[in-house]
Amino acid sequence: MKRSRIQRFPIRSALLVSTIVVISACATVPGSERRQLRLIPQSELLAMSFQQYDQFLRENPISDDAAATATVREVGANIAGAVDRYLRDTGYARQADAYRWEFQLIESPQVNAWAMPGGKIAVYTGLLPVTVTEEALAVVIAHEIAHVVAEHGNERMSQALVAQMGGAALSVALRDRPEETRNLWFAAYGAGAQVGVLLPYSRLHETEADQLGLMFMAMAGYDPRAAVDFWQRMADASSGPRPPEFASTHPSNERRIRDIRDFMPRALEYYDPSAR
Repeated sequence: MKRSRIQRFPIRSALLVSTIVVISACATVPGSERRQLRLIPQSELLAMSFQQYDQFLRENPISDDAAATATVREVGANIAGAVDRYLRDTGYARQADAYRWEFQLIESPQVNAWAMPGGKIAVYTGLLPVTVTEEALAVVIAHEIAHVVAEHGNERMSQALVAQMGGAALSVALRDRPEETRNLWFAAYGAGAQVGVLLPYSRLHETEADQLGLMFMAMAGYDPRAAVDFWQRMADASSGPRPPEFASTHPSNERRIRDIRDFMPRALEYYDPSAR
C-alpha cells in the first residue's frame, strides 16, 4: 500500500504542475476580452513563424500581377495601421510592437488565405474572382488579421501540445519530436495542407475572427456591410463538389451570414469612411 501511494505521488504532482502551467498561461483576446490558453512564448512563436513563412515563399510562386499585389498590400497596410492604433489605445502596445506585417499574393488557383503569428499573411490569386471588390478583399484580410490579433494559432497549437504532447514546451517538442511538432504547426496555421490535415478553427474562433475583422476593416475605412455579399458569393463557390479551402473548415455560410448581420450594428459604430 505504501508503494502504491508513493507511485501515485509523482502523477499527482505532475497533474498539479500542469494545472498551474495552464492557469498561468491564460491570456485575454483584444477586442473581445475572452480568456484563452497560450502556452507558447512569443519569442519562440515568432521565430518559428518567420522561418516557416520564408520557407513557404521560397517554395511557392509569388504572383507577378503588380496591380493585384499592390491592392492586397495596400488593403493589408490600411487595416494593419488601424489595428495598431486600436491596440495602442486599448493597452496592448506591447502586442502591437511584436507584429511584422507582411502581405503576399500567391499564384495559385486555390480559393484560400491564411495568416501566421507576427502578421505574416498570404492571399491566393484564386480568391480574387470571389472577392471582386476592394471592400470584399478587406473582409478577407481583416478576418486573417483578426486571427493574428486574437492569437488563435497559439491557442490551437497550445491545445494540440496539451492533447498530444502533455503540454511540452514548443522548444522541447521540437527537439524530441520535431516532425510531429512541425506537422502540428502547419496544421494549426493552415499554411501547409500538403503537410498534414488542417486543424479546423472552432466555431468560437471563426465567429470571433469575423466580428473582430468587421471592426478592424471598419476602423480602416472599409464598409463592413461588404461582408454579407462576399460570404454569399463564397456560398455559391462552395456549392460545387469541392468547397474552397477558405470555406471548407469554417461554419456554414448561412450561419456565418446570419451572425454577421447580427453583429453589423456594432461594427458600423467603428466605420469611418474618412480613414482611407
